[in-house]
Amino acid sequence: MRIAYLECFSGMSGDMFLGALIDAGVPPRVLEDAVAALGVGARLEISRVVRSGISATKVDVWVDGQKDSPRDAQTRQRIRHIEQKALRNLQNPPTGTHQHTHEHEHKDHDDHGHHPHPDHEHRHEHAHSSGIGVSGAEAHAPHEHSHGRGLTEIRQIIGKAGISDTAKKTAVAIFEALGAAEARIHATSIDQVHFHEVGAVDAMVDIVCAAVGAETLGVDKIICSPLNVGGGMVQCAHGTIPVPAPATVELLKDAPVYSSGLQAELVTPTGAAIVKTLASGFGAFPEMRIDKSGYGAGSREFPGHPNVVRLTIGEGASVLAAKTAAETLTVLEANLDDLNPQVFGYVMDRLLAEGALDAFAMPVQMKKNRPGTLLTVLCKPEDAGKLTQLIFTETTTLGVRRRDEIRQTLARRWQNVCTQWGEVRIKIASMNGTVTNYAPEYEDCRRIAAEHHVPLKTVMQEAARAFTNIGGK
Repeated sequence: MRIAYLECFSGMSGDMFLGALIDAGVPPRVLEDAVAALGVGARLEISRVVRSGISATKVDVWVDGQKDSPRDAQTRQRIRHIEQKALRNLQNPPTGTHQHTHEHEHKDHDDHGHHPHPDHEHRHEHAHSSGIGVSGAEAHAPHEHSHGRGLTEIRQIIGKAGISDTAKKTAVAIFEALGAAEARIHATSIDQVHFHEVGAVDAMVDIVCAAVGAETLGVDKIICSPLNVGGGMVQCAHGTIPVPAPATVELLKDAPVYSSGLQAELVTPTGAAIVKTLASGFGAFPEMRIDKSGYGAGSREFPGHPNVVRLTIGEGASVLAAKTAAETLTVLEANLDDLNPQVFGYVMDRLLAEGALDAFAMPVQMKKNRPGTLLTVLCKPEDAGKLTQLIFTETTTLGVRRRDEIRQTLARRWQNVCTQWGEVRIKIASMNGTVTNYAPEYEDCRRIAAEHHVPLKTVMQEAARAFTNIGGK
């Protein structure tokens, strides 16, 4: 299995991802052709830069002869322009008919940019409470507001582009993820969401190129690391919002995130939408034989912090890794020395009923030479929270330990066999197409033994014999 691992130790944005794709081997011409296919008057500028000693690829988008620039500079320029015009109006008030002028300066490109830190490098593609457009009754035509592109228009532009159907589907899915996040935040429908920034040309380029580049990588899956989201507040043309931005938080639900303490916005909504759509899972660096890696950079540097995203491509390190499934499990543990044994049995039943994959107990010798029990629970990472709460609620423990581990599993399937008392399911495990283990299903055998008053071991032996008689395959 061919794997791509995306490391977001300095956050994630669209332009950084494109740089990593090119640095990892995607031919620049592939992305340049994708931009040309959009027909939106854009082109790419690709260069080499160094970020805290790491050489990386930088991708900039030029639109109608202008290079996309950091959002904070654009925001300050707009604010100054608005203030200067307001001052001129005060000094020279208009005569005659009342003129109500709105200085929103809405454009499809860079509508409400923000850069929270003078050294922050990402191009920000945000649409939040101050930059989202809503159609219908909230769109006041007499004020001539430009609400940007709606999802329908974006679908049409991408649909007409000369790229593969798979890339089109992926690009539209990224935009739909953005639209769904904004719709939830603003309590509206996705059809009423208009993209002032994420619908801008530079963001369309980022998203379409991300879809095309990911397809060109030719990997079976992309795994993403936990994302460093940054922190603090970010200033935009209409006010201040927390970092990460509301859209980013919505998009990264169920994803592992953290902050290194850097007071800057590190994950943009477009970057979050790309990860949400392309990544098949999150976790630590997977076991692989590394073939190549690439680094994608942004515009500025953080002192002592490499402002890059890394993309590593490789194959499974062994036949076992390639031919068996790997999954991340969470292990919960608690030491118990004062719990009623009757309650313990109830807790085990509750844990399994609530989704634990397995739960078991081991005798341990605890402090002050007290005999105790070690409770261990295996579960999916998304179930760890509720099962931890159940342990706290139903037992006397004051602490639950938690860790994530990788489990390799054989391919499994079921096959029914006929016995003289009825059908029994056989659980079959195989590796590389060869059966390695099989066993009659206990619950089926137990039911038959009780109904027909036959020894349980006799039923299990008969079911196993029936399986081998039909060739055991």
